[in-house]
Amino acid sequence: MTPKSVNRLRIGIDVGGTNTDAVVMEGRQVLAAVKAPTTSDVTSGIQDALERVIAQAQVSHSQIGHVMIGTTHFTNAIVERKNLSEVAAIRLGLPAAACLPPMVDWPTDLRAAIGGHRYMLKGGFEYDGRVLSELDVDGLAEIANDIIKKGIGAAAITSIFGPVNDDMERRARDILQSLLPGLDIVLSSQIGRIGLLERESAAIMNAALLDLSNSTISAFEGAISTSGLTCGFSITQNDGTLMEADMVRRYPVMTFASGPTNSLRGATFLTNLRNAIVVDVGGTTSDIGILAEGFPRQASSTVDIGGVRTNFRMPDILAIGVGGGSIVAEDGTRVGPVSVGHKIASEAMVFGGTALTATDVAVGSGVTNIGAPSRVTNLQPDLLKTALQTIHQQIERGVDRCRVSADPLPVIAVGGGAFLLPDHLGDLEVIRPENASVANAVGAAIAQVSGEVDRIFNLEGATRETALAAAEDEARNRAIQAGAIPQSIEVVEREDVPLAYLPGNATRIRVRVVGDMEGLL
Repeated sequence: MTPKSVNRLRIGIDVGGTNTDAVVMEGRQVLAAVKAPTTSDVTSGIQDALERVIAQAQVSHSQIGHVMIGTTHFTNAIVERKNLSEVAAIRLGLPAAACLPPMVDWPTDLRAAIGGHRYMLKGGFEYDGRVLSELDVDGLAEIANDIIKKGIGAAAITSIFGPVNDDMERRARDILQSLLPGLDIVLSSQIGRIGLLERESAAIMNAALLDLSNSTISAFEGAISTSGLTCGFSITQNDGTLMEADMVRRYPVMTFASGPTNSLRGATFLTNLRNAIVVDVGGTTSDIGILAEGFPRQASSTVDIGGVRTNFRMPDILAIGVGGGSIVAEDGTRVGPVSVGHKIASEAMVFGGTALTATDVAVGSGVTNIGAPSRVTNLQPDLLKTALQTIHQQIERGVDRCRVSADPLPVIAVGGGAFLLPDHLGDLEVIRPENASVANAVGAAIAQVSGEVDRIFNLEGATRETALAAAEDEARNRAIQAGAIPQSIEVVEREDVPLAYLPGNATRIRVRVVGDMEGLL
């Protein structure tokens, strides 16, 4: 084999519900790719995938320069209502919004899982940063006493129009930390966008995940160290870019949709297509998203996470209940949403089980050749034909729901179940790139670093151009602080929306930049 450059290799890992995928990459070349079953503790699955992919690539551990990981740990914790800490949800804004307390629209079981501790005080700002009401310092002292009495370990502070002016959130944090030095505190202005309830909910979720985040990152560090690697590692976040481990400890919610995002980023890398529809077929679901100039199209409205509306950056993903492990009805007219999930390797017919799955239908129809095809030769041709049509129709309907125009964008099929897609979905061509089954791990391995600004600017005495330039500079500085190489940074998203309903020539400006991580060029 050709000698590999020292410390120039990188490993991408994506932990899915069924498999943990891993790749070793050098530049644009995939040197090795493996799929390992996702274990209940996840960490041992990562260690197994690391050891197998390094062995397959025939490289030494010292040649690995960085490891990038995509994980479902924190999303699952919210969805399953497990491993969550109790949180003091503190809002600064009275007398405004008094009728809508924190977590007012949360599912009852999730609110109960984090204690349902809600506090409202005077404070907050107007849209242009002017004080709405002065901070209630005495009220904060009372809240601190209640936190001590109840043994709460984390707090989320949300100020009205916090993203416009975060001064009051920071003051409240400093006061609470002086009274309670061990309290973990999250500020909503550092997580969400304009929109009080959604931003507040994101901050509360983040606070509830801090303990889990700390233990998870420590476990990842242990898995990497045990595997004999001495390099650093990063975690992929919702927009397809990287976060350092310490950032994930503080902002675990930023990883929520990293799995689908990694698949989209991997799809654009493997095909060199910057505008396309991506269908990522896993064991339980198919995630459908749109690539816009090489990055996932971002959701423009609120995104539901575990029954809660949030408004931090998330890709616009449609998940449908069709995957390789989806259960097929006896007549083939219904496929999914029930799935054997990560048990497909033992419960699907082609792997010696008794469950009729979408994978069995694909093997029986000659679409793919995995497992033991002889185990499905007795399936009736009519059943196979009907079931395959049902699968194709469900995926085609999902793709049609994601399209925003009649333009015939290509469809990129990725994921372990990519074989379930036909060669065409209506008028759209389906492309299956090499290494499609591990596109999510490829997406993790090529991830960049980002910086984003989303806030309201008052243009009185200023121009639109100067405001955009200021926002871009701020976004660039945030990317550099996160580890981006300054000369590699480019603007990938720029948006300004005049707010006619607000006085003072107010404009909401959103800028996002990305750049390569230090040491990975």
